[in-house]
Amino acid sequence: MKFPLIKFKASKLPVEADPRAGAKLPAFFRISLQEQMLFAKRLAILLKAGVPILSSLNMLRKQTVSKATIHVVNDLAIGVENGQFLHIRLNRFRKYFGDFAVNIIKVGEVSGTLYENLSYLAEEIKKKRELRRKLVSALIYPAFIVVATIGITIMLTVYIFPKILPVLQSFKGQLPFTTRVLIFTSHMLSTKGWLIALVLIILGAIYVWLLRTKAKFTMFMHRFLLRLPVFGNLFVAYYMADFTRTLGVLLKSNVRVVEAMDICANSATNLVYRDSLLVLAENIHKGEKISIHLENFPKIFPPIVAQMVSVGESTGTLSASLLSLAAIYENEVEETTKNLSTIIEHVLMVFMGFLVGFIAMSIITPIYSLTQNLSR
Repeated sequence: MKFPLIKFKASKLPVEADPRAGAKLPAFFRISLQEQMLFAKRLAILLKAGVPILSSLNMLRKQTVSKATIHVVNDLAIGVENGQFLHIRLNRFRKYFGDFAVNIIKVGEVSGTLYENLSYLAEEIKKKRELRRKLVSALIYPAFIVVATIGITIMLTVYIFPKILPVLQSFKGQLPFTTRVLIFTSHMLSTKGWLIALVLIILGAIYVWLLRTKAKFTMFMHRFLLRLPVFGNLFVAYYMADFTRTLGVLLKSNVRVVEAMDICANSATNLVYRDSLLVLAENIHKGEKISIHLENFPKIFPPIVAQMVSVGESTGTLSASLLSLAAIYENEVEETTKNLSTIIEHVLMVFMGFLVGFIAMSIITPIYSLTQNLSR
């Protein structure tokens, strides 16, 4: 699908004045990827059927269940009724829909292919949602096992072990080292558990605060995630799939490369990639090739990316090369998450078995010794 060359900057678009211009968003306002996909898909179907855009928005409002989506559709309908372009009004929700969606819709409105662009946008959001779901699913199971292990450990040491403790304390002689460690842990959790929980909550709150307010700390954590064993490669593959697909789609829609790179940078959730892409946009403006910049950062842009981009730049098929890379990395994310889930499952099960075995041995060993002494 080809579109006329659209030249525009990726900066924020102006919002024309209207009676609802200062309306506040509802509390906890959020538009999920699923809701964005359904909105774009349904609007595309109505426009393709020849329904005017204002009537389409009014029909969508009646079909929508989500309060957040209803608010967006209402606001868009007011803007269109007052003569605004859809992308200009949607710019008010750029924080939630992202630069990619706003600019793809602008291309469609300017070129007269809005319903095609909306269909394409819905498909790209669907792919992005599936990619994110695969990444999250790879992390949820390990987190669940860790929480379950910690919960079982706390239950054994705080509720069950104290009932057996008087028996162990009646044992004359030195208790095994593992039993003494368990007694100390049980005592700390029973008497100062609230204090430990309070400290952990405070540390968690400080971490979240630093992550949201301190750019240097956020940059450090984002760089640290990319350097993690096993998980680092998964994150790199995820970001590469997202970057190459976004840039490929924008270039395929004939958005100029500098503006497309700005959109990719603003869409990046990892600050390491965001800063690198912003620098890349400046370098492109100065005449530098994309592949040269990517080659200078092999730790965050794998060599295959720079090589295929170089081929695309030389042959004039950059968008096709980027979309091929996106497919490669999406498959890599899928395979990695499957293998990772299996490996982590076995490792965590072994760890959980070791921990429960340690507690059981700490309890059984002194009791066994005590019964042996009584039998004598």
